[in-house]
Amino acid sequence: MAHLNKNPADKERFICIYPAFINSKKTIAEGRRIPVDKAVENPTYGEIRDVLTAAGANVIVENKLYPREWNRDVQFQGRIRVQLKKEDGSLYLEQFSSRKDIMLYVAEMIPKLKTRTQKTGGGDQNAQQGEGGKKGKKKKK
Repeated sequence: MAHLNKNPADKERFICIYPAFINSKKTIAEGRRIPVDKAVENPTYGEIRDVLTAAGANVIVENKLYPREWNRDVQFQGRIRVQLKKEDGSLYLEQFSSRKDIMLYVAEMIPKLKTRTQKTGGGDQNAQQGEGGKKGKKKKK
């Protein structure tokens, strides 16, 4: 019950959001916390930060890695801390009453970002490059 004595506006009391929480490519065992149909494909901490700062939330970015994340790429790094409550215990933003509300809002807004809408144009060109290099092996007699 130590959390009752601490100030809700302290940075340690901010809630944590990892990109894996809203990643549609992850299973629940791998860390996804919202339904697949509402999740986003491979979100980054920068996109989560941009959406929450635009909504007016108090956001802190930390260079941390989600413990269940086996891939150590920069794309999967980052932890976002978001202030949920003020010092008096009231909500910081009325639209975010829980961590689930924040995750669902972020997953809804990331596809609307300019960086996401511009990337969808010509991403299929690189997918066809490496296909013709393999030749069938003959059996030994």
